[in-house]
Amino acid sequence: MPRVGSYISPVDEKTIARRLKEIRKRRGKTQAELAGILGVDQTLVSAYERGVVRVHGAIVAAFAKALRISADEILGLKDMQKDGIFSDRRFIRRLEKIEKLPKRAKQALLKTIDTYLVGAEKR
Repeated sequence: MPRVGSYISPVDEKTIARRLKEIRKRRGKTQAELAGILGVDQTLVSAYERGVVRVHGAIVAAFAKALRISADEILGLKDMQKDGIFSDRRFIRRLEKIEKLPKRAKQALLKTIDTYLVGAEKR
């Protein structure tokens, strides 16, 4: 019979769960949106985020792909990137809508925003 080792994992399930939740929120996704991307029920995403259900390798990979982040960052093996992700979901959703605009409409909107920002800086 194999002996049980005394290996201590560098990160526990609750830490992984907390990081999943934090990353999801930083990406501006709701649990329901993320569940839709993953093809699972929202209650399962909630269970993963609360640490009630153990996160196995395949689901870590799926979360990483869906959230556009490395699995190492989810597992805590690598520090999370401070890549300028906004915490305001409304702002993120607007950016996503802008990204879907035709090129000319996007250019016109960005020019308007730039003009507004120049004026706001002068105040």
